[in-house]
Amino acid sequence: MKLPHHARFSTVCIHAGQEPDPSTGAIITPIFQTSTYVQEALGQHKGFEYARTQNPTRATLERNLAAIEGGSAAFAFASGMSAISAITARLSQGDHVIVTDNTYGGTFRLFDKVLTRYGLHFSFVDTSDLSAVERAFTPATKMVFLETPTNPVLRLSDIAAVSKIARAKGATLVVDNTFASPCLQRPLALGADMVVHSTTKYLNGHSDSIGGVVIATRDEDIEWLRFIQNSAGAILSPFDSWLVLRGTKTLALRMAQHSANGLALAEFLEGHSHITRVIYPGLPSHPQHALAKRQMPHGWGGMLSFEVDSFDLARNTLNRFKLMSLAESLGGVETLVCHPASMTHASVPAERRKAIGLSDSLIRISAGIEDIEDLKEDLDQALKGT
Repeated sequence: MKLPHHARFSTVCIHAGQEPDPSTGAIITPIFQTSTYVQEALGQHKGFEYARTQNPTRATLERNLAAIEGGSAAFAFASGMSAISAITARLSQGDHVIVTDNTYGGTFRLFDKVLTRYGLHFSFVDTSDLSAVERAFTPATKMVFLETPTNPVLRLSDIAAVSKIARAKGATLVVDNTFASPCLQRPLALGADMVVHSTTKYLNGHSDSIGGVVIATRDEDIEWLRFIQNSAGAILSPFDSWLVLRGTKTLALRMAQHSANGLALAEFLEGHSHITRVIYPGLPSHPQHALAKRQMPHGWGGMLSFEVDSFDLARNTLNRFKLMSLAESLGGVETLVCHPASMTHASVPAERRKAIGLSDSLIRISAGIEDIEDLKEDLDQALKGT
């Protein structure tokens, strides 16, 4: 199906990269659950030789996600972390990377505990501060890795401004766009070279698949990602590829409701007596609200965090939820709550958590798409203990 060149976002999500199955006319891409492909003759095949290298279901998803993010090519991996690993495999011993200091705990663990053993160097910097980004550059800096909004304190980095700095220094700019999704934020259009997602989250949207994707624009990055995807082999399975394709068809609809519920919960919490701080980019109280309006023009997503008076109150609140589920992960249709200090960011040292504003009394919410009044009532009773 050839999309018109002016097709809008929700149309692209549903149709890009997909054709009816030529053998049956099935409108949904089949799950090609195969390990190999029969060749017609020696040296003659139909574009597929071995399923680690190529799979029709995965290829369809990759075309779809490349179009959604506005990139030239996409590469799907077995998890968000394997996607990030593929990006960092582009680096060589002695190279230096500037990283958002409030990055996801798994990213911090990979960079600080694993990749440093191979001679890579990382500086964890407040990338919302452009002068701090400039100061962090060294002659060995080859990459800037932004996470925006950050997990879980929702600090924003100005992608366009950091892009100009990175380009002037000859460094690659990578943006983890998981929290915002391409529905709300388009890093490649703002100057990023590569975008990474945990497809587990908003792209899939149904809490039933683990995966990751890298979308690239430059030929040299595309060539490397194709090589490392095949060489390291951490590919997304056909079934998981099919699940994410199912998810992207409703991405625009889901993100609209996630954003509406996220804002409504943030506004509700701001007026609650037990709350000491609410963090949500869509609130005027957020210190980077103006940047959020400019960089995320279609909504601010379903992720919010808030602090209560003490760790004991945080623990009691988390244990009292009835509708919201206490669980790691985010981006599904159901609302999830978590305690980042002991769950998603437990691998981050306590002193670093304190430095980035991640306290033991902070609770993170991934607002789902349930009725907002039901979510408010559950939040209220959990805070009050009634």
